[in-house]
Amino acid sequence: VQLQASGGGPVQRGASLKLSCVSTSHIFTNWNVGWFRQAPGKEREFVAAIKWGGATWGGGAVEYEASVKGRFIISGDMDNDTAHLQMNDLEPGDTAIYSCGIDRSGPGFRTAARRYEYWGRGTQVTVSS
Repeated sequence: VQLQASGGGPVQRGASLKLSCVSTSHIFTNWNVGWFRQAPGKEREFVAAIKWGGATWGGGAVEYEASVKGRFIISGDMDNDTAHLQMNDLEPGDTAIYSCGIDRSGPGFRTAARRYEYWGRGTQVTVSS
């Protein structure tokens, strides 16, 4: 499995961006696809995650980091093994490299980056004031 994040760029405060995370292989039911970000000098931090699969299996369930709740929306195009992160009302504090990973641990959500794998190259988001 390889993941590729895209969609970043330079924007002004209050703007929106939609990031995409494309997998080269099938993402299986009950895996989690997570978005993380890393600002200069800081550790990689959890942003959002989505449970993959149909509703019968809990697919579509989501989890957000507190600072992005209400502004960011994670979604999954499960037919095309692609996850999206719609980011609205961006703030300078959102500036970071955004990347995606897969957690194969099973039920529930994990927010620690070490629980995720198959990291691909991230995409830079820069928000100016």
